Amino acid sequence: MKSINPGKQRKKLYNAPQHLKRKWIASHLEENLLLKYDKRSIPVIKGDTVKVMRGSFKGHEDKIAGVNVKKRTLEIEGITMSKADGNKIAKPIHHSNVLITKLNLTDKWRRKKLEKGLTEEAKKEIEKEAEMQLKQAEEEKKRLEEEAKALKDAEEAEESVEEKDLEPEEKEKLKTTTKTETEKKKEMKKQPVKKSTAKKPEDKKPQTKKKTPSKTVKEKEEK
Repeated sequence: MKSINPGKQRKKLYNAPQHLKRKWIASHLEENLLLKYDKRSIPVIKGDTVKVMRGSFKGHEDKIAGVNVKKRTLEIEGITMSKADGNKIAKPIHHSNVLITKLNLTDKWRRKKLEKGLTEEAKKEIEKEAEMQLKQAEEEKKRLEEEAKALKDAEEAEESVEEKDLEPEEKEKLKTTTKTETEKKKEMKKQPVKKSTAKKPEDKKPQTKKKTPSKTVKEKEEK
């Protein structure tokens, strides 16, 4: 940014396009990572392990659950705040208040950027770490799928047990109700729609009353 004027700096920051805003959401690396990758800071992504350096959650270390580009904040696992209705939501934390302790190397494009200007030994170490992380991610995915299947099976088993526990009389009642409903529907379909044969009322003309001669007219006639 060339301008020294803080107003112009803020204007550029808020009106910047999305791809630049995403690059600016960066945090400092821990000392051992700084020496390893020869970089002071790097853009943060989902899956990076991070340590909070300021605020009420100072010292908390966990993975990043999400990145909000518009507000330039991070959602970290285990950091929540309660709403007025009692529900808990993730508390947003600014990327400048955070220190990266472990990088997520599952993205090949990120690895290529990190490997630029490094020795072959360092590159091999990065690739090994990436393979380990990919394996862990696959194992976690399988575990979550198995848990979801187990929950589904348990729900189905509970439903089957409830059906078995129903008494035979209740089952018969259910059958009879379903039969009567189906019969009623069939009858409704069979019955033809009756057309209304009632004649339309003819338009009656308004009756005109005969005018009676007034008294003055009668007196004149008698004379």
